[in-house]
Amino acid sequence: MKPVFLNTPDPMVKARIITTRDDSTEALKTLHRIGALHVEESEELKPVDKEAIESERAQADGLLTTISNVLAYMPEEEKIHLEKDIEVIYVRPFSEIDGEVRPLCAKLSNMHQRAAKLKQESEGLKELKEYLEPLEQLENVKLGDLAFSGDYLFSRVFIFPTEIYETLRDKMGKYLFGSTIATIENETILHTIAQTKNQRIIETTIKDNGGRVIQVPDEDLTLRSFLEESESRICSLDAELAKLNGEIESKTRESLQNLILFREALSAENERLSVLEKACEAKYVTLIEGWIPENSAEDTISQFKENIAHAFIDTRKPEGAEQPPTKQRNLKAFRPFQVIVNLFGTPKYREWDPTPVISYSFAFFFGLMLGDVVYSVCLMLLAKFGLPKSVDDPESEPFKQFQRLLYISSGVSLVVGLLAGNYLGDFCAAFLGIESLALAPGFQSFLLDAMAFLAFAIVIGLIHVNIGHVIAIVRGIKERNKGLITSKIGLFILEIAGVPWILNFLGMGALPLAEQVYSILLYFMLLGVVLIIAASIMQYRGLGIILWLFDITGLLGDIMSYCRLAGVGLATYYLAVVFNMIANLVTGMMPTNTGGLIIGILLASTILLFGHIFNLLLSTISCFVHSLRLCFVEFLLKFYDGTGREYSPFRLRKRMLVPIRGKT
Repeated sequence: MKPVFLNTPDPMVKARIITTRDDSTEALKTLHRIGALHVEESEELKPVDKEAIESERAQADGLLTTISNVLAYMPEEEKIHLEKDIEVIYVRPFSEIDGEVRPLCAKLSNMHQRAAKLKQESEGLKELKEYLEPLEQLENVKLGDLAFSGDYLFSRVFIFPTEIYETLRDKMGKYLFGSTIATIENETILHTIAQTKNQRIIETTIKDNGGRVIQVPDEDLTLRSFLEESESRICSLDAELAKLNGEIESKTRESLQNLILFREALSAENERLSVLEKACEAKYVTLIEGWIPENSAEDTISQFKENIAHAFIDTRKPEGAEQPPTKQRNLKAFRPFQVIVNLFGTPKYREWDPTPVISYSFAFFFGLMLGDVVYSVCLMLLAKFGLPKSVDDPESEPFKQFQRLLYISSGVSLVVGLLAGNYLGDFCAAFLGIESLALAPGFQSFLLDAMAFLAFAIVIGLIHVNIGHVIAIVRGIKERNKGLITSKIGLFILEIAGVPWILNFLGMGALPLAEQVYSILLYFMLLGVVLIIAASIMQYRGLGIILWLFDITGLLGDIMSYCRLAGVGLATYYLAVVFNMIANLVTGMMPTNTGGLIIGILLASTILLFGHIFNLLLSTISCFVHSLRLCFVEFLLKFYDGTGREYSPFRLRKRMLVPIRGKT
């Protein structure tokens, strides 16, 4: 959900596009068509850029190796008919490909490792069972007795080629206390018991003659029990391995299309980066640098790679000292009022965009001051049909936004006019005999009461100005500006304590408070002044001793400035009433015969037509200028810098209507 009070600009990323000089023209044309890059002055190509290309190429190589390792597990060679074009994958951002390939390959790789572990365990048990089964006469001997090492005796099971046994028997016989011999095919299995001091001689002799030690598990089982359990365990492992191999084959075939596409795309990417890497070494490259909105970066990269074969695009978030251009992102209803904000100044990248609150303020002020049904409708028609004829390009986006601004502001004026019953001032009462068409008669009486309207305008000013101060203090807290925070706290204390005290002092509807309370309020007012002085010195040093006065007088001046709402509003109404009155007087001065009646009607109509057109134009300009003034001077200056740069992408501008000025 987008903010409806204050907004922030679109997040931007810095893009550095490196391409070969041969592709530079097409690269610029492609960027022109995409229309997303706000081009900045490029720096020289640095070693870090070449390192970035090398780093991405290394990542591509790593992914290629990962995919190849997975595909190497395919049981047999086969040809795959690709159902998608490689372009579908190739144009996608490298980070997206990386994020999809690694989890897929990691899952398959883990399954293969699990299968290899099961296979190794199964084969190990089968081998052990094969060599221990022939030792039938030892079937009641515990496994621990087949392989133990004590202080005096040790026991081992050896295996070696049968033809070697005759040679070794005489050589080792003198060292053995006991032995058990079995034969399996062309290998001899020998279980020995001998003195521990001769262990090294016996093991070395057997190993030197091609023999090895059987690793017997250290389990509290007899040989017979172990062999029985081994058979069951082997069956279980083989069943689990068969199931896992089936899952691997199924998963691999399910992902085979994507894996092949990824491999081909990464091969192309590797080749492309290789060309750029060599071009960097020869310095035959073009560097284009600028800013892209973060939410459109991936789409921009994809479109660019569709058209340019050899290009490297590096994106990063802005650093603290950088000031990217500002792309405002407001709700559609608020966008027309970006024109107002940008007249003051474009918000900085890290600054609040006040467009939403300005939308409410400007439209309300304009509507309250104009406040006439007929004038509002005429202004809408003028904006729709007359205004486009006064500009060179009525199809431009800024002009359309300005039109919508007038529609919205006129719409508010129309609502005010309907509530107050204002139709060309008092035209209905003066010429049609209809006393009032107001939808809210009380509201009509309120707006025609000069003092009530004036008080209402001051209340609006008090609220609007303080909204600006609240935003300023929040900004001060965010920026840790102690001087600004202290100044605004002082102003708030002065206002809260000062309003009831001043009302009581002037005898203007004092609040029902005890006399002692007003004395306490006086001390709070003094506290507010002290804080304002202290803040002014903190911000402006020596000059602060004088400048604090402007903070207090400025507060009063800002609030009183909103009296213009009542002044312009009443002037618009009463000027219309005056033209109605003059037309009535002219009609009454004419003779009562037919000729006089016709002349009177013509004169009155002329006065009404030109008088109300004049009032409409004068009021529209006044309402616009004074609404602008209240939003700029009395509000935005409290918290808004507006020293940013507008986001202006390098793009191909398409217009349906192109004005051509001929010779005059």
